[in-house]
Amino acid sequence: MENPFESGHIKNYVLLYASVVVIMVLFFLASTLFNEVETPEKKVFNVNAPKVEVKDEKRNIEVNASRFKLMPKAY
Repeated sequence: MENPFESGHIKNYVLLYASVVVIMVLFFLASTLFNEVETPEKKVFNVNAPKVEVKDEKRNIEVNASRFKLMPKAY
């Protein structure tokens, strides 16, 4: 295996690395220039909302006569 410093191949490796860095910088610049970030609208909640009355009514639960019986405790 040849030493890249002695054979002159190091220039190719440096050019490859530099080209990758330049491409990354170009993509970064393109994404910052052409990507418009929208500012979200501030949501304002109504402080004087009408209050809802809670009714304490017992609901009638209809018992279905089915062949399956539910377990008394959920696991």
